[in-house]
Amino acid sequence: MIQCKRAYEAPAPEDGKRVLVDRLWPRNCRKDGLHLDEWLADVAPTHQLRRAFKAGDLSFAQFKAAYRQELNARPQHWWALVDIARSGNLTLVHAARSTVENNAVVLAEWLEDELEKRAEMSSPACYLSEFPGD
Repeated sequence: MIQCKRAYEAPAPEDGKRVLVDRLWPRNCRKDGLHLDEWLADVAPTHQLRRAFKAGDLSFAQFKAAYRQELNARPQHWWALVDIARSGNLTLVHAARSTVENNAVVLAEWLEDELEKRAEMSSPACYLSEFPGD
């Protein structure tokens, strides 16, 4: 399971691995207070994209599309998160005010899509019994 949590929310046992996915450290948060397993600053949107969204130059839909392009171009930054999510709970920690329009939500959707693409496929049905014997 992949979930998103603000950095200002208390950690919980069901969080699993907690990964900060912002390029900047959250304001007013002590390093020992976040209880992080990792900080992956490089998986966050570029400074230019983040600033444009924060300034209101981009709608969330535009931000999401642009960020997904960045994720597609840099799989080495998020690939480890797929493995973490595959093996247990993953909490993407972010500092955005909005809990529904932020980079962690876009990243969580991206990772869910990647997990779905890599899910074990069931074997195809066998129709041999439907054909007359030779």
